[in-house]
Amino acid sequence: MAREKKQKKPFFKRIWVWVVIIIIAIAAFGSFGGNKSTTANKEDTSSSSNTSSKKSSSTTTVDTKGATKSQLGALLKAKSYSSMMHMSKQGIFAQLTASAGDQYSDEDAQYAVDHLKADYNANALKAAKAYSDQQSMSKEGIRQQLIATAGDKFTEAEAQYAVDNLKVDYNKNALNKARDYKNQQGMSSDAIREQLTSSYGEQFTSEEADYAIQHLGN
Repeated sequence: MAREKKQKKPFFKRIWVWVVIIIIAIAAFGSFGGNKSTTANKEDTSSSSNTSSKKSSSTTTVDTKGATKSQLGALLKAKSYSSMMHMSKQGIFAQLTASAGDQYSDEDAQYAVDHLKADYNANALKAAKAYSDQQSMSKEGIRQQLIATAGDKFTEAEAQYAVDNLKVDYNKNALNKARDYKNQQGMSSDAIREQLTSSYGEQFTSEEADYAIQHLGN
């Protein structure tokens, strides 16, 4: 009988993800400080270039007129969650309001996600890639993780976009999982195959599971 698979923790809640974010933030701050001396020189660029840059910036500028300090703080946090952790709209809202998270009010968090310019399809795709690369998950396993209320909280459409556009060798993922079950739990080939295909397990296709079992000894 296949063992029921526990809901996986969203990848952005892992400690190493936060370590990477802190390192990036420190590097970005240092870069900002180091570039101050060159700002004056850059101001001498042509007016046409400046005009073009202003036009480009205006397309991504969010109107924050009338926003409170707390709302702006929530929006800044939301931007980092989207750009660095590739979170969903609902996932960002939940993180902003969580008692173990940022503890913003529902109103401030709603302002943030309503004014955040994010491509949630792209975020879902990046999250899906992380699940494949780091956990060798199946297509259906990734899709369910993306939409799970205890997972990433993407919409059905965003999750479907992600798995439809993810370039992955699921045979290879199934083989990686099979090796884990054999090496770590000493499971038989039949038990591994059942675990790989079970709706309570890894949810690989029968073809992917067959490939894994056939190449398990390689």
